[in-house]
Amino acid sequence: MPQKFIFITGGVMSGLGKGITTSSIGRLLMSKGYLVTAMKIDPYINIDAGTMRPTEHGEVFVTKDGGEIDQDLGNYERFLSIELTKESNLTTGKVYKKVIEKERRGDYLGKTVQPIPHITNEIKKTIKKNIKDKDILLIEIGGTVGDYENVLFLEAARQMKLEQGNENIAYVHVTLLPKPPSLGEAKTKPTQHSIKMLNQMGIQPDFLVCRTTNGGLDEIRKEKLSMFCNLQKGNIINNPDVKTIYEVPLLFDEQNFGEKILKKLNLKPKANTLYPWKLMVENIKKAEKEVKIGVVGKYLKTGEGQLIDSYISVNEAIKHACGKLKVKPKIVWISAKEIEENEEKLKELNKLDAVIVPGGFGKTGIEGKIKTIQHCRKNNIPYLGLCLGLQLAVIEFARNKCNLKNANSTEFDKNTPYPVIDFLPEQKQILKKGGTMRLGEYTAVLKENTKVKELYSSLDRIENKNEIKERHRHRYEVNPEYHKILIDNGLVISGTSPDKKLIEFIELPNHKYFIATQAHPEFTSKLGQPNPLFYGLIKAAIKQNNGR
Repeated sequence: MPQKFIFITGGVMSGLGKGITTSSIGRLLMSKGYLVTAMKIDPYINIDAGTMRPTEHGEVFVTKDGGEIDQDLGNYERFLSIELTKESNLTTGKVYKKVIEKERRGDYLGKTVQPIPHITNEIKKTIKKNIKDKDILLIEIGGTVGDYENVLFLEAARQMKLEQGNENIAYVHVTLLPKPPSLGEAKTKPTQHSIKMLNQMGIQPDFLVCRTTNGGLDEIRKEKLSMFCNLQKGNIINNPDVKTIYEVPLLFDEQNFGEKILKKLNLKPKANTLYPWKLMVENIKKAEKEVKIGVVGKYLKTGEGQLIDSYISVNEAIKHACGKLKVKPKIVWISAKEIEENEEKLKELNKLDAVIVPGGFGKTGIEGKIKTIQHCRKNNIPYLGLCLGLQLAVIEFARNKCNLKNANSTEFDKNTPYPVIDFLPEQKQILKKGGTMRLGEYTAVLKENTKVKELYSSLDRIENKNEIKERHRHRYEVNPEYHKILIDNGLVISGTSPDKKLIEFIELPNHKYFIATQAHPEFTSKLGQPNPLFYGLIKAAIKQNNGR
């Protein structure tokens, strides 16, 4: 069977949910019996998303091989139950870097190196490389049609139809039908202009996915779009707001979107396995009992708005655990900086059923997070620390239980008398050679008779010899010089690196739920397969709620 490629583009505005659309199409095609994978094209010049502020670009997702990637790859993994690599993300920076390196080596000797064909050829080469042994590759092109940054990617997409053949390529365009309150009807004109711009690039979409509110896409609007966008009405797909993003594949299935795409690609359904997904979604939608989970973060403000995309994987991991336990999450976003400036806000934590302190970099809000952790420890509020959340839990414990006054991380205080969090000597040598972080999947060995071991065992995540794997993204470690004093004062080190030098998990034995990890377990959580640490937290939150 010839391999198939589906390009997903966006129009009118960013943030419409192209990533969710891409993921949902993938889940739908998987349920029809095909092997599906996905990749994201980002038009920015950065080589990857690693140096971008979460408040500007959203969460940095980490792949198992250490790629720092756009957050949409997290959606692909969660919906498709696959593990992608850093090669699944292509940026303008990556493409130009490869072409310039080839030019310097003399690979184009005698030729004038130009955007077309050399840049577009490199784009197509990378796309074809990503499909590997799969049947269908979904390619999401970031930005919107009309952005000059993605012109060459759209040109490569156009060329691929000529080269691969019409029946091996499909184009899906995601757009917005705004419904101004003053008018009371959805307007199609922005979409018409978006399609015209796409046509000018030589691409006629095969399908139009319309983001709408309150139903939005009626027959009148469909007829207009069909006429002015040169599409059959049946290929115009309604994508209204839904209670949970995991409902979108079901919404698409109701409109036979999967069969229509397969027909375009000259394929036939080989299976129909969407029912288990439907059951999981129903668990989410039918949940009545509510648990309040506080996320104390530092990447929440962008101007006057609140940007929860900074912690999108944490957000989804909470939902996965709640779905499994058939409860409804109410996620309360709390600014660590506000707690730092006003300790009275700590009282708000008493209204919560559990608290999470996620990862991050830099000094802003750090003391607010430490106060949060202390409050949770002293008041027996279920707590989960992620990456920075472990480091700060160690600092708080060192200061207040080990009597190490002013203990800190050298990230925040280079002159701290007790550097309980620090670069290790061997890391400093690596740093001189250009390395900066522990990135990607690492093995941890779990200690017997700990809550962490019990949780990973209960959800069948243990491999051999009590080993598990989680993804990392951090520079600093718990200083081995302080391991003994931490243990002597009651901190349980429930997981370490195989050589026992690095702390991977900690917990407090006489607490309802006080666990922290140096890893980012949110990156491996999926619908129907919640990460064990989030699953344990929500179980503890339910008990906390019942105890009220």
